[in-house]
Amino acid sequence: QVQVVESGGGSVQAGGSLRLSCAASGVDVSTNTIIWDRQGAGNLRARVATITSGGDTNYADAVKGRFTISRDNAKNTVYLQMNSLKSEDTAVYYCKIFARGSLYWGQGTLVTVSS
Repeated sequence: QVQVVESGGGSVQAGGSLRLSCAASGVDVSTNTIIWDRQGAGNLRARVATITSGGDTNYADAVKGRFTISRDNAKNTVYLQMNSLKSEDTAVYYCKIFARGSLYWGQGTLVTVSS
């Protein structure tokens, strides 16, 4: 059974930083594509960052240069380091894992950035 648990969200002032974690069980994060999405109030869910099994990363234009996705294979965890946060980064962040032809995601973690 695959489980995905996001954590690390919270409230921060604009310009601050947070690191989100995506802990997985039942699937190996090192051999699958991991995606961080976010959904702000009244908005559609949007892709933020992706890391492939080969370690290639990709970022939405809105977060390039500020966010970094990384992976700790030993902990089977993927991280999203978020720096220089802006009020528009306020959203629920979801980690999605594409594995075995299916998509798995957790309950999300809320990030609130106050200006």
